[in-house]
Amino acid sequence: MNISESSAGLGTVLPLTSFENVLLFLFSIILATAIVFFNASVFIAILMNRTLRSENRFMYMLSTCLSDICTGVSYYYAGVLDVQDDFEFPTATFYIVPTFLGLSYLAILASQADRYHAVIAPFKYSQRMTRNRTLLVILAYWVYAFMHVAINNLTPMGVAKMVGGLGTLVANIFTIGIMIGLNVRLFFIAKFQLEREPPSEERDNKRASIYLIVIVAVCFLIAWLPLFIHKTVCTLTGITCYPFRNDGTDPLRILARLNAAITPLLYIRGCAPLRSTVIIKVWRIPCCKSKGVNPQNLEKTGIFRT
Repeated sequence: MNISESSAGLGTVLPLTSFENVLLFLFSIILATAIVFFNASVFIAILMNRTLRSENRFMYMLSTCLSDICTGVSYYYAGVLDVQDDFEFPTATFYIVPTFLGLSYLAILASQADRYHAVIAPFKYSQRMTRNRTLLVILAYWVYAFMHVAINNLTPMGVAKMVGGLGTLVANIFTIGIMIGLNVRLFFIAKFQLEREPPSEERDNKRASIYLIVIVAVCFLIAWLPLFIHKTVCTLTGITCYPFRNDGTDPLRILARLNAAITPLLYIRGCAPLRSTVIIKVWRIPCCKSKGVNPQNLEKTGIFRT
């Protein structure tokens, strides 16, 4: 399918005339379904559990899951059809689809910074980050993301590319500062604190939480840095480097969307109350119901523990 053919109407990413193209098509469908399913499970679980909703960390989870649900739903379109927002395609999404992906990025960065603040200065955190201020932070990055959508659609292409390039450069700086600098410092501070505690099950849970923080950061960097470095270099040098025909065939954007499927699994794995709520109330797995596990009585451990 060439550009002229795609302009005639909606078509699949590649003609389904070879085994490789069929696998690519199925992979896009499965990935979109996994993103929607896992994020919707976490989103519903938090809404169903009043105890979870009372903590700021779960507000960031709700925001991340909502943006990732939109990412998954939109990937049925952007990953399967011949869609490009960087060119004047009839199937373009006016930069809305990549904005949902960017919102997931902003939400994870904000939640990581929030957790660092909560662990390093828990007393000051409880005074500064009230529920209203937390919601204001979440609202701020949602507004910021859609301001970029307006700039891309309402300003000349040169201005939009310049703003996008500068925004990407700033995002890279924040990524390195938050995901590497803050998490490395948090890791050593938490490790020092754990060494001072006597051996116990709680200390083992905390140690597991630290390792999960590292895993989240590593997965995030692997998924996002290649895409942002590529986009920054292309924008700042003025080179049109878009070697892949669309999102469904671009490994850099596929990596970012894989992170959208992995993140809710890490949430479930790292937070016991959330895990039990998802399994018992959302997925309704009979074997877990029969054990009489109460989500409210489980210890709150995991990657977002304060």
